[in-house]
Amino acid sequence: MISTLLFDLGGTLHSVKRTDASCRRFSEHLISRLAQYGICLDTTPDELTDLIRKNGEEYKHRGEQDHTELQQGEIWNDYYLKEFHIGRDRLDLIAEELSFLYDYERVTNMRKPRLKETICELHDMGIRMGVVSNIISTSLVPHMLNEYGISEFMECIVMSSSTGIRKPDPRIFEIALKEMGVSAAETGYVGDTISRDVLGARNAHLGLAVRINNPSIAHRDAAFRGSGAPEGDFVIEELYELPDIIRRVNGWQ
Repeated sequence: MISTLLFDLGGTLHSVKRTDASCRRFSEHLISRLAQYGICLDTTPDELTDLIRKNGEEYKHRGEQDHTELQQGEIWNDYYLKEFHIGRDRLDLIAEELSFLYDYERVTNMRKPRLKETICELHDMGIRMGVVSNIISTSLVPHMLNEYGISEFMECIVMSSSTGIRKPDPRIFEIALKEMGVSAAETGYVGDTISRDVLGARNAHLGLAVRINNPSIAHRDAAFRGSGAPEGDFVIEELYELPDIIRRVNGWQ
C-alpha cells in the first residue's frame, strides 16, 4: 500500500516555460544586481543570455554524468559566469540569490491546475507528502510551496542544493525516506522525467513511480524511450489524476 508520496517541483507541481524574452529580462536583472555588488560584467544582456544558456547546458550535462550538485558559488564561478573570472570569494556571498533568480525570473512558473485541491484531497485520504528536487537554489522550493499554499502538507523538502546529490541517485530519495520514517515500498514518487524521476524511483526501490507528461523536456529522455527502460507505473497528463491512481493502487475503489 502507498502511504507516502514524494514530488518533484519543476514540471510536476508547476509548469516551467522559458522564452527569449524571459531569459533576456533575467540577464538584464543579473547585470544590474551584480553591479550593485561591485561586479561589472563587460557584456550585453543578449550576449549574457547566450552564455548562460550554453554554460547551463554544460553544467546540466555534468550533473547527469556523476549525479552530484556543486556548491552554488562553484556553479556560478566555474560554469554560468566562468568567462568573467569573478572569483569564488565574491560569488559565494551572493550565489543563493543568483540561484533563486535563475529558477524564478529566468522562466515563468505556473502552478498545475487544481494543485492545492489535489494536495488537500491526498492529505484528506491520509497520504503523507514531501518534495525531492534537483535544483541549485536552497530557497526556491520552500518559497514556491508557500506561494502555492501547500507548504503545510509537505513534511520534508530534500534538495540537491542541500545534499549535493542529484536524482537519479537513490541516496537523495533515501534521505527523504529517513526523514519521514517510511519504507521505500510504501512510498511513491511523482515527476516528469524518465531519466531522473522514474529511474531514480526505481533505483531507490520505491513502491510506485508516476510520470506526468511534459513534452517540453522530452528531448532529455530521448535515449530512454523505446530502450526498455521503465517509463513509469502510470503516465498522467494532469496532477489532479493522482488521487484516483492512489485509490486504485491501494484498492480503495
